[in-house]
Amino acid sequence: MAKQYETVIGLEVHVELATKTKIFCGCSTEFGGEPNTHTCPVCTGMPGSLPVLNKQVLEYAVAVGLATNCTITQYCKFDRKNYFYPDNPQNYQISQLYLPICRDGKVEIETENGKKFVGIHEIHMEEDAGKLIHDEWEDCSLVDYNRSGVPLIEIVSEPDMRSAEEVIAYLEKLRMTIQYLGASDCKLQEGSMRADVNLSIREVGAKEFGTRTEMKNLNSFKAIARAIEGETERQIDLLESGQKVVQETRRWDDNKGESYAMRSKEDAQDYRYFPDPDLVPIVLDDAFLEEIRKRQPEFREEKMLRYKEEFDIPEYDIEIITGSKHMADIFEATVALGSQPKKVSNWLMVETLRLLKENNMDPEDIRFSPENLAKLIALTDGKAINSSVAKEVFEVMFEQDIDPEKYVEEKGLKTVNDEGALRKTIEEIVAANPQSVEDYHNGKERAIGFLVGQTMKAMKGKADPGLVNQILKELL
Repeated sequence: MAKQYETVIGLEVHVELATKTKIFCGCSTEFGGEPNTHTCPVCTGMPGSLPVLNKQVLEYAVAVGLATNCTITQYCKFDRKNYFYPDNPQNYQISQLYLPICRDGKVEIETENGKKFVGIHEIHMEEDAGKLIHDEWEDCSLVDYNRSGVPLIEIVSEPDMRSAEEVIAYLEKLRMTIQYLGASDCKLQEGSMRADVNLSIREVGAKEFGTRTEMKNLNSFKAIARAIEGETERQIDLLESGQKVVQETRRWDDNKGESYAMRSKEDAQDYRYFPDPDLVPIVLDDAFLEEIRKRQPEFREEKMLRYKEEFDIPEYDIEIITGSKHMADIFEATVALGSQPKKVSNWLMVETLRLLKENNMDPEDIRFSPENLAKLIALTDGKAINSSVAKEVFEVMFEQDIDPEKYVEEKGLKTVNDEGALRKTIEEIVAANPQSVEDYHNGKERAIGFLVGQTMKAMKGKADPGLVNQILKELL
């Protein structure tokens, strides 16, 4: 009988926090920018420069800790993790080892076997390193310190996950929670959320963990799922053929669909951690924690329950809309301006999602304001414009957030509700198309569709199709 194996997975997730400035200095954290322009003596590690903690980093870290059911360390401090690498200008990274800000948390995920908790061992604050750019042409390496000192939290899970599905569910839960808090945009493709996967396998029923490897370079959920499947197979093959799994750091190559060893962890590096002498310990009183607790937003689960009770919209709509805090905010604000929930939801579910997909954008990138969406819905409800004009106006609004009322006015897109003028046009079209009139009288219902089309064309699409139909039927 073949041996049955189970996969044991723990994650280290780095999240770049959404502060305007870096963790220990006043430099900008904006993504992009010319190399080495968002820098100063502190984040480039100049001798004698002193770090000062950014309070917002602390607030975000505590908010994430509370949202993931952690115990907050009310007396905590920073440590130096010493290692030499060109993108690490001080030759140490300021991190937290002995007293991390949060510990012993858990988040609930949905799995195919129902609900499950994934434990969070700890969350600590630290600074990011710079970025090395290897120039093959000149055969040299260049370093950009713009990212150096960007604030991170590292969320270390317990080895509680057993499959790629559980890992993705856990990451999506974290991402959603952190986005709702506004603590980070969690864009994997820009590196503001990065996950390292620690994975081992063991025979089903075994108590001991197997030897684990750590995989780096994972910048999409798909790559993470593929890496987990690939590494599981690799370890099973090794054990089946009587070999040992070596504890090492591996790099996943998503194009080739395989991983390769980067460095052995057998002789684990000694980082000679010690408390950072330049930074004072952080003492958090109960009032500070209470203040952060009060500011916590309504999270997705609570929102979904409330939407069910408050707005008469389908569950599927609720799931999609609450899947992005930004979209949920637009939905609620538009409804608050007096638009019908189902109509708002239709614009978001159909046209908005279509345009996001076509432009390869995230819901977080939606630019139009709730005020303008409410105006567009009012124009359609009041039959000032018909649905095809509304879609055209919406496309422009999606791109430039124009005021639909002004736009419709300026471009002369208002529906012609002057029945006299419309009747006159329809009479001319009926007179010009005797064949269609005859077809209609011979019972061909479809003939009227042709006449409606001709009328809309003559009116440049600015007529109410219902009214056109009504007048045509009278005349025929």
